[in-house]
Parts: sequence; structure tokens; C-alpha cells
Amino acid sequence: MMLSTAAGKATTHAAPQHACRKQDSLIGRKIWLPKLLYDALPYFYLGSGLAAFFATVYITEWFWILPHYALFSIVCFHLGILVYRRRHRKIAENADGAE
Repeated sequence: MMLSTAAGKATTHAAPQHACRKQDSLIGRKIWLPKLLYDALPYFYLGSGLAAFFATVYITEWFWILPHYALFSIVCFHLGILVYRRRHRKIAENADGAE
């Protein structure tokens, strides 16, 4: 089925699907990291969360920024623990399958 646009050019239904598919491929694309950075990622998240938590404890002025630091620290702790557990679960599953 052909549709016409405001410019008078014909278009098909595939054009919007192609644009969505192109956007999905950019969002869902895998990111390849160096092994050292990949291994350090959960510890980086935990360290960033810890630093942000201590920043909320020691900031005496600028009260408007405290909720932002607290939220950032919670998110970093959550991501660090999530990544760490997922990696160690896969390692445990691989070890159980090898026995």
C-alpha cells in the first residue's frame, strides 16, 4: 500500500519500520569494553556509590544537591551489586555444568 506525504512523494509502511529498527539497533547494540575495564566495572560502581554517600554525609552547605548525591549513590550501589551478582552467578553455573 502506498501512502502520500505532504511533499506529494509516495511512501510505504516499511519506511517507519526501518527508522524504528535503526533506532533499536543503536540502543540495543552491544558495547565491547577492554577486559580490565569490564572486570573493574562493578567495583567502579560500588566505589562511586560509596564516594557519593560520603559526600552526602560531609556536605554542610548546598542542601539542594544532597538528594541528587543520595540518589546517585543508591543507583551506583544497585548497579554494582547487580553486575557483581550476575557475573558470579554465571561463573557458578558454568562451574556446576563442568562437574
